Amino acid sequence: MLNNSIKEFQKKSLKERFLFVMGMAIFLAYLILGLVFIFWKSMPILMDFNYRIAFGVLLIVYAFIRFFRIFNSNNE
Repeated sequence: MLNNSIKEFQKKSLKERFLFVMGMAIFLAYLILGLVFIFWKSMPILMDFNYRIAFGVLLIVYAFIRFFRIFNSNNE
């Protein structure tokens, strides 16, 4: 199964592989930024704790939406 995935990934053009890697990097960036907003106690941005939690959850949800869009476009 893993070998098939690697072979399919290698069949993609250089542009498609680059866009996939960049999309995954942006997904990780949004995920980490959402976790930072939730768990960093002494954040230099003045924001109420409830709003920080809400914004962090929103960023994480958006990260997973991007992940599923990348995953679905990669299967085509």
